[in-house]
Amino acid sequence: MSTPSLYAPREPIFPRRVSGTFRRLKWWILALTLGIYYITPWLRWDRGPGMPDQAVLVDLANRRFYFFWIEIWPHEFYFVAGLLIMAGLGLFLFTSALGRVWCGYTCPQTVWTDLFILVERWIEGDRNARVRLHNAKWSAHKAWLRSVKWTVWLAIALATGGAWVFYFTDAPALLGNLLNGTAHPAAYITIAILTATTFVFGGFMREQVCIYMCPWPRIQSAMMDPDTLTVAYRDWRGEPRGKGKRTDPNVPNTHVPDLAQALHAGTDPVATKGDCIDCMACVNVCPMGIDIRDGQQMECITCALCIDACDDVMDRIGKPRGLIDYMALTDEPRERAGLPPRPIWQHILRPRTIIYTLLWSAIGVGLVYALFIRSPIELTVSPVRNPTYVVQSDGAIRNIYDVRLRNKSLSEAEFRLSLTADTVLRIDLEGNADRDVIVTVPADTSLTQRVYVTARASDPAATAHDTALRFWVEDASTGDRASQATTFNGRVQ
Repeated sequence: MSTPSLYAPREPIFPRRVSGTFRRLKWWILALTLGIYYITPWLRWDRGPGMPDQAVLVDLANRRFYFFWIEIWPHEFYFVAGLLIMAGLGLFLFTSALGRVWCGYTCPQTVWTDLFILVERWIEGDRNARVRLHNAKWSAHKAWLRSVKWTVWLAIALATGGAWVFYFTDAPALLGNLLNGTAHPAAYITIAILTATTFVFGGFMREQVCIYMCPWPRIQSAMMDPDTLTVAYRDWRGEPRGKGKRTDPNVPNTHVPDLAQALHAGTDPVATKGDCIDCMACVNVCPMGIDIRDGQQMECITCALCIDACDDVMDRIGKPRGLIDYMALTDEPRERAGLPPRPIWQHILRPRTIIYTLLWSAIGVGLVYALFIRSPIELTVSPVRNPTYVVQSDGAIRNIYDVRLRNKSLSEAEFRLSLTADTVLRIDLEGNADRDVIVTVPADTSLTQRVYVTARASDPAATAHDTALRFWVEDASTGDRASQATTFNGRVQ
């Protein structure tokens, strides 16, 4: 006996064109997000001589992240970590309030799939034409249409991969190097990988990426509750569905469950049908290929295109909109009883969303505060412990420290080093025979200076196990200061 296959081949989905409020919103979001992605690497920002003028740049070679007027150093990665935490909390917040709005509107997979479907519709026609072309045998006409479509897809995918690498080095210079073949191999490899994945994911896998590869559909249930506003079908209004329709839209539905009960009640069976005329418009426009009338499903990305499709049908047959709509499950008993749903703000403002908002805001305020209190100068002191101390010919005790000075300003600065302690200690800089304690640090650079600290033989610090001291650095021109505490190790008797 042959073993049954556990793999089901993909059934192609051909969404029909639809217009309406949510479709227009998706077009605007698509244009905005793609515009930001493709244009941002080409924006310029003047930071002064010798500094990169790309507005947004992840400079891996120099270990910097530039975002317009903000510069993030490697030791300040907590800013990036904070932004990632805010992104996660934001995803939790929007999912708990409005379901999978991220998936339906701004997820890169959704955005590029929408763009690929738009290209497909331009070249091959709307749903029925694409279905006929898919089922037709291969011919010169079919091969030509597919070739044109795949070529445009490939161009979009190539622009996608190319735009990504532009964020990591100067975009105009990299473009010239890419065209003349002198760019680093890593750039070509990265572009090739991103081009291939965009082409395959957006053109051929589409909904399978959301269903099988993305973990969020399985996590979202923990973020949602009965008060979450999500796309749903009002079955108490739409059922029993049927092809017939009332000629008088002002006659209210009696919602008799089936035809037998309608006949037994002596009422018009057509008038007892629900508002759903089973036109399949909601299914035909769905990019995931599901029927929203079957209830909440993991595959639904709440793109709301089924709402536009259903509202259009309701307008044409003279019935009120909202058969498919954003709604909360807690409103179902009220609507079944003929009462209006609760206001939207009552669904959104609830303990879960308030907690998410407070956490998100607290992290955001903390990051902004940390950004504005940053000092333009910093120092890090590392005692040299091999040896722990050095005994000089006159009995004095010397400790050695490596002091890393960071100049975050956009101009060269002179830093004056000093120290404070409960005893008298002498400070000397390696390489400065005249005992000058001023170090010149270039703009936007860190510099390590070796420093010698000496205690006289008669000083208590020379024989103490350790003595607290603090290194200070001061910008000679601006007066900005920074400090770090450390210890001085003496010769224990």
